[in-house]
Amino acid sequence: MTTKRSLIRRATAVAAAATAALLLAACGGNGDNNGSAHNGHNAAAPSSSAPAQQGDHNAADVAFAQGMIPHHRQAVEMAALAATRADSADVKKLAGEIKKAQDPEIKTLSGWLTSWGEQIPAEGEGHGGHSGHDMSGMMPAEEMRQLESSSGKAFDTAFLTMMVKHHEGAVAMAKTEQSDGTYQPAKDMAGAIITSQGAEIARMNTLLGKS
Repeated sequence: MTTKRSLIRRATAVAAAATAALLLAACGGNGDNNGSAHNGHNAAAPSSSAPAQQGDHNAADVAFAQGMIPHHRQAVEMAALAATRADSADVKKLAGEIKKAQDPEIKTLSGWLTSWGEQIPAEGEGHGGHSGHDMSGMMPAEEMRQLESSSGKAFDTAFLTMMVKHHEGAVAMAKTEQSDGTYQPAKDMAGAIITSQGAEIARMNTLLGKS
């Protein structure tokens, strides 16, 4: 009996010790694994993605901003003429919307160029001087003078015809930015230009059919 009891006690003690060892090993292992996995996610994920998406820009982004600023300025200049020269209320309304949309974008584009250490195009730059401006829908100085000297229904027709071409140039520039640029806010602006000016082109073509 004594021998049996001592064997049972010994077996119980060994089993208890083995169980305790297993529990300690499991707790220690889980703690280490959880800590390393958790810390790894917290440390690596945000730092690797957030700054790169928002801050990086390339030559295409710079070209987009430097090209779109004089492009928008000319559109705003054309739109300002409509207030006193247009005959159609629809044309006056459209011109006001164009000015309201593009003035803030000029400020945003200029801010990007400043933050990148790039040159902001000077006022008046891009009015019919370079062959590249023809591709982007920029109006040559002669056509701008003709628009300034017209009024009434003749102004409406000239304004709508010129602005369709102007908008088509902006949409083409915006599509280039979307495909070649890397600065996400610029790509977002390009997408907004494609949508809004595409809708305005359709609207102006409808107005041209009425005039």
